[in-house]
Amino acid sequence: MHVTVLGAGIIGVSTAWHLLQRGHSVTVVERQPAAALETSFANAAQISVSYCEPWANRQAPLKALKWMFSATSPLLFRPQWDPDQWRWALQFLGQCNDAAFERNVAELVALGSYSHEALKAAVADTGIAFDRLERGIAHYYTDEKAFAGAADAAAVMQRFGVQRRVVSREELLQIEPALRPFAERIVGGTYTASDESGDARVFTQALAQRCEQRGAQMLWNHDIDRLDRVGDEIRQVRVRDRLNGQLRLLQSDAFVVACGSYTAPLLKTVGIRVPIYPGKGYSATLPLLKPEQAPFVSMIDDQRKIAISRLGDQLRVAGTIELGGFDLSLHTPLARKRCDMLVQRIEQVFPGVADTRTPEQGGDPRFWTGLRPATPTNIPLIGRLPLRRLWINAGHGTLGWTHGAGSGKALAELIHGERPAMRFRFHGIDNAQAVPATSRRERLPA
Repeated sequence: MHVTVLGAGIIGVSTAWHLLQRGHSVTVVERQPAAALETSFANAAQISVSYCEPWANRQAPLKALKWMFSATSPLLFRPQWDPDQWRWALQFLGQCNDAAFERNVAELVALGSYSHEALKAAVADTGIAFDRLERGIAHYYTDEKAFAGAADAAAVMQRFGVQRRVVSREELLQIEPALRPFAERIVGGTYTASDESGDARVFTQALAQRCEQRGAQMLWNHDIDRLDRVGDEIRQVRVRDRLNGQLRLLQSDAFVVACGSYTAPLLKTVGIRVPIYPGKGYSATLPLLKPEQAPFVSMIDDQRKIAISRLGDQLRVAGTIELGGFDLSLHTPLARKRCDMLVQRIEQVFPGVADTRTPEQGGDPRFWTGLRPATPTNIPLIGRLPLRRLWINAGHGTLGWTHGAGSGKALAELIHGERPAMRFRFHGIDNAQAVPATSRRERLPA
């Protein structure tokens, strides 16, 4: 088959790679001049199977209401005159109960574990280096009440086979001594040794190069003009070269939409509505001043709900979700407050370790923002769409890096006519019953 993949973030490139491995020819369309220059560019760097948790839970509505009045809150809902936002919010509220949380966790962890194995296999096959650190992820708490709930959260993950365990402050400091300057504030934590961290952009761009070497056609700097629908199928995709305006008509046996947050508006043009809404996230990448005192273990700060990862001689800090449409501005007063919060927290936890000076002070904090494509359940849409030849791989929220390799492999298997061996409901393919992980692979209809 010939497959056209729309989008070259971690999801699209992983899909292309696994299709190539199965003998298919692939064309990748990307509006940027290279892979991973949007949502995959400067994320939290964590491959966190142990934190495959949905945003929607029993406590979420009250927290979201309270956080609406704080410019630096972890989750900020900014109401818009946008029916899609309100529709998404109502669906999200419908997931804020214990039964839905348990059901959603099960699928997210299943995909996370499957994806982690797929990533390890891809690294072994390609030898790609991406500032990878296999040191686990530690979650530290500064509030006794919050820490009291850590055991329940760890128990949920343990039920699904993830060895996230509660640790004392003393054990946490042994796991990551770089936390010692902040030790008096820490009351305890959790730790998962099997998790890891690394640079998603570096990995994705290197994998895109491997795809090209294996014969994939990479159409960089190409906008998607439109999907051409005839009856109940997609016949072709019209793309336009940004550099010279030339129009191309791409015909394929299958088309994969992997456009992140922009998947929903694209599909709406052919009459398909999917529950994907953008969640604006922020990060700062800071040069290390004292590398010997910087952490190697990737971490989560419970109070601020931010992630911290070392990438070579830099420290990446990322977090916060802002539900306010497709705004990517970094220079508004609100955006500046959220960026400042990230670097100020690094200075509190690791004083003097990284260069947290503002540009006005002579520093170089590389601030970034990206749109995380979120579904109300946080479960991505991987599978078949109602129009023939059309497939979807989008909606990964904050877990695109964690779920990227496995999502690409799973969709490639489905297109190839196989059944991925995990408990996961594939969009447009499965009913409400999860598929047993032990079931044999079966051929799917084309």
